[in-house]
Amino acid sequence: MCPDMSKDNCNINDDLVSVIMPCYNSRFIAESIDSVLKQTYSNLELLITDDHSSDQEVVSLLEEYSKEDDRVRVFFLAENKGPGFARNNCIKEARGRYIAFCDSDDIWSPDKLQKQIAFMKSRSCCLSYGSYFVCDEINRQKGIVVAPPVISLRGLKHDNKIGCLTAVYDSSMYGKFYMPELKKRQDWALFLTILKKCGKAYGIDEPLASYRKTRSGISHNKFGLVKYNAKVYQDVFGYSKAKSYLYLCFVFMPAYATKRVANCISRFIYSK
Repeated sequence: MCPDMSKDNCNINDDLVSVIMPCYNSRFIAESIDSVLKQTYSNLELLITDDHSSDQEVVSLLEEYSKEDDRVRVFFLAENKGPGFARNNCIKEARGRYIAFCDSDDIWSPDKLQKQIAFMKSRSCCLSYGSYFVCDEINRQKGIVVAPPVISLRGLKHDNKIGCLTAVYDSSMYGKFYMPELKKRQDWALFLTILKKCGKAYGIDEPLASYRKTRSGISHNKFGLVKYNAKVYQDVFGYSKAKSYLYLCFVFMPAYATKRVANCISRFIYSK
């Protein structure tokens, strides 16, 4: 039963998975869409919000997919609003119990949803995530990010350990959650907001997705994200600007450095 009896939160299709995909001039989007539509778990809908792409080939491709498969629903924005707004537009239109995220340059394994939904049901958890491969622009695997088995609010507050392309939340438990209106790092802020409600998230050790690392990706410039990381603490926890930067320097950065070292070691081992 849904505790929030509003129409937005409770008028849902039980067991339907709503896959959220923002798009802006993505040259890899066909691969991403195909990886969703070819899931062994077929009870899904794919919601794509195009963030006013200037590439007409991308626009035409999206229109073609929506005509060929009635599980695909495409929304076109009249102006560029950013990925957070695009994701929220999809979440607003979602009809499924489960809300899953796949960006327009990432790829899911065929049994990703089947395994993850079964995993969530067996644990009655609100939020789950998983391990994932890291690949380059031509799909060469360069490493792996291993998901921790459990993440608490405190642990996620130290550093984002959830890959957005692996995240799924159950909207029947606490209703729909939306991305905060931040230019960047909206996914981390979303997961923190969910954990403020449910307390813990659970991870699948098996890698079920591939994150494509591109030079133009939103998170490519890590140092450019510093101010947005601080803004997450301000918006989600109500910290002052000074407290946010102190927390960032003395808690977030050491945790992030440890994670980076672990990722480098995994890439070295994986390349052998």
